[in-house]
Amino acid sequence: MTRALTSSTAMALVFLASGAWADVTPQEVWASWQAMMTSAGQELTVGNTADSGQAVEVTDLAVTYKDQMGGSASISLDKLAFKDNGDGTVTVTMPDSYPVQMAFPDKGEGPGSIKLTVSQPGVVIVAGGSAGETSYKFTAPTMTITLDEVTDHSGKMLDTKGDLALGEVAGAYLMTKTGETMGLDSTFTAKSAVFNLSGSDGEDGGSGKVSVSFADLSGATKGNFLNPEMMANMALALNSGFTMDTSFSFGAMAMDFDIIQAQGPTKLVANATGGSFVLAMNKDRMTYGSSLDGAKFTISGAEIPFPQVELAFAESGFNVVMPVTKSDTPQDFAFLTKVVDFTVSEDIWGLFDPAGTLARDPATFIVDLKGTGFWKQDIMDPSVQMEGATPPGELHSLDLTQVLAKAAGAEVSATGGLTFDNSDLATFGGVPRPDGKVTVNIKGVTKLVDNLIALGILSQDDAMGFRMGLAMFAKPGAGPDELVSEIEFKEGGFFANGMRMQ
Repeated sequence: MTRALTSSTAMALVFLASGAWADVTPQEVWASWQAMMTSAGQELTVGNTADSGQAVEVTDLAVTYKDQMGGSASISLDKLAFKDNGDGTVTVTMPDSYPVQMAFPDKGEGPGSIKLTVSQPGVVIVAGGSAGETSYKFTAPTMTITLDEVTDHSGKMLDTKGDLALGEVAGAYLMTKTGETMGLDSTFTAKSAVFNLSGSDGEDGGSGKVSVSFADLSGATKGNFLNPEMMANMALALNSGFTMDTSFSFGAMAMDFDIIQAQGPTKLVANATGGSFVLAMNKDRMTYGSSLDGAKFTISGAEIPFPQVELAFAESGFNVVMPVTKSDTPQDFAFLTKVVDFTVSEDIWGLFDPAGTLARDPATFIVDLKGTGFWKQDIMDPSVQMEGATPPGELHSLDLTQVLAKAAGAEVSATGGLTFDNSDLATFGGVPRPDGKVTVNIKGVTKLVDNLIALGILSQDDAMGFRMGLAMFAKPGAGPDELVSEIEFKEGGFFANGMRMQ
């Protein structure tokens, strides 16, 4: 977590240095730039400032940030210029490259320090607006972040090289400052991004390298941000006005991963047609989600018993929406996870089904839920303990929008909804008493069980016990090899197809 915070701060320094906090004159732009940086907890040192009226030139500028856990990040700019364009805007000129340094507290594994160089030749930055509402736009033909040096906590140099190159970069920002709150409304695009990392371990002789590329990157962030002291306690920050809504998407992605160890080489190649990420927070709820489409993974290595393994899926996704602060009334939540049309190479199937007894149809797994509930304590407060005998929240309702598992010729799906009485924890042994109905549809399970018996994966005795249990909860459906089970909770009891089970 320490390294993540420090790295995030360092990247913020990189991009903050890529555009100044704008105003109507060079002097006001420079003053606003300093105020914004210091309000974010960063320290500035300036070698010299020259003001000609129409332009301000700053030399030997250093910006440093230290977090509460002992990490630090800094950038150094040999020259920074603000020039009046005569139309209420200001052009900001930066060096073609500048260094970035980060240091991490000794918390076990990980580097002790790293040094980077940011290169952005041809960057154009134009700032405008007013003291209370600052905007700027920037474009850069290329932007490259190069890893120059990595050390461990003893100061020993590590054999690690890396770089991140962005092509056709463009961005637009609107900054506002109200008291202790800084508003941000920003967009960012890049035609391409390529990340390379390589290194070796002198102790065991292992080495590795990874290359990842993305096309058509696009991102946006909108929110209200507070000072670092308040942000250290997320519960306090949320209740004090902190909000964030961030989204990111990309087009075609490719990854090539190679590692060499004593037992031999391992290689992973991955491709995808696109993906996305979203994170939004306010005092009412948090939304987190990600997706990856058209993905294919190919893995080979000395410990794999055949030339290579191939995995693929058409679509994957994860999304959760939930309340984040203490409440006394039920709030909405939602949960989604899915993998659609998942396939594996025939070599994997051949390990346990060489004759092709089982259907090779793509598999799909979907869990899509929504409901209501609330937390009885602020889960974002660092002092709150989530583990214990007393549940941290209450579940009031749960709707199964879609639950689907489809593989090897069989399919199980479920829909329905339940409500929960939290005042009754005795009827179902400590669980709030449910009320409602869930309908489960099962297709192809009889044939699947027969095939598993034929393959020796399932014994006759196990199959008999499974069929007997299934008969207790399911009844014949509309088609062949189809079963239906109506699970109902009512009057403090549990019913399956109308028969009381508890």
